[in-house]
Amino acid sequence: MEILQQLGLFFGQTLIIVLAIVAVILTITAAAVKSKASKTFEVEIINDKIDDQKEALNSIILSEEDFKKEKKRLKKEAKEEDKNPKKFSYLLDFLKGDVEASSVDHLKEEINAVLAVAQKGDEVILRIESPGGVVHGYGLAAAQILRLREAGLQVTVCVDKVAASGGYLMSCVAHQIIASPFAIIGSIGVVAQVPNFNRLLKKHDVEYKEYTAGDYKRTVSLFGEITEKGEAKFREQLEITHLLFKGFVGKFRPQLNMDKVATGEYWYGQTALELNLIDKIQTSDDYILNKTKTHKVLKVSCEKKPTLSDKLSDALSKSVSLTIDKLMAKKQSLETRV
Repeated sequence: MEILQQLGLFFGQTLIIVLAIVAVILTITAAAVKSKASKTFEVEIINDKIDDQKEALNSIILSEEDFKKEKKRLKKEAKEEDKNPKKFSYLLDFLKGDVEASSVDHLKEEINAVLAVAQKGDEVILRIESPGGVVHGYGLAAAQILRLREAGLQVTVCVDKVAASGGYLMSCVAHQIIASPFAIIGSIGVVAQVPNFNRLLKKHDVEYKEYTAGDYKRTVSLFGEITEKGEAKFREQLEITHLLFKGFVGKFRPQLNMDKVATGEYWYGQTALELNLIDKIQTSDDYILNKTKTHKVLKVSCEKKPTLSDKLSDALSKSVSLTIDKLMAKKQSLETRV
């Protein structure tokens, strides 16, 4: 009898929790309709961040007397810097290079901000991480970086992990490309993958019709029959895109042997250096750290601010996970006692 009461209590609690979850989901849905995504714009002084780290370590490593001396020295150094201020370098990140190049919207806002204040000759350091994606998305990203170059700014791209295909299309616009020893570089090629279900439809007596105006409005499709003429045109379009890709890269990297590097292959950092795809082997961390010795490095970032629905969804996800864990523990306890 006691066991039945406990089981009844368990299922009653479960029902209440499920109803509560449904209520929260409905609340989130309503909030999502009303809330609009906004962006946060931030500027971080990398020099100050490094100084704070050094001070934290020195407070442990040095004796109290030496630590005071070091703080006094740094204070004097800061006063001298005020009299002879360092030049500025601007740090931007493109580290979420998905297929659609969706981060280009944030990159555009960051570049707009830099162009509004930067002086001719200032440097922009851009950290890129992307395996590439759609042509129009990465073409726009490259065009945004080109705005910096055309404004007379020095552009340095740092690649720690990968800048391939569209990622390299962006990178090649820079005056200087720096990569870590095992970064993936290159892949100057074009690929298209189109599954076709036409034979499967025919096998099940499903007739598919597609109406177009223009000989090449649709060359290949998911469900239509692929003709030799359509396939030939599709290949031709890929070749044209590849020629545009090679031409764009060659314009900014004339030292490249295009026949050798535009095969769709990728290379690791050291080999990429030998092929002139990059200019130097170094991590972005080292480059930026050295730059802080002569410049004030400002990290400019524009990120999407989480909406109310995003926050509620995150809280709900954690709550549901915790609740399920508790229920499973309770259930296990009941089963053991039975």
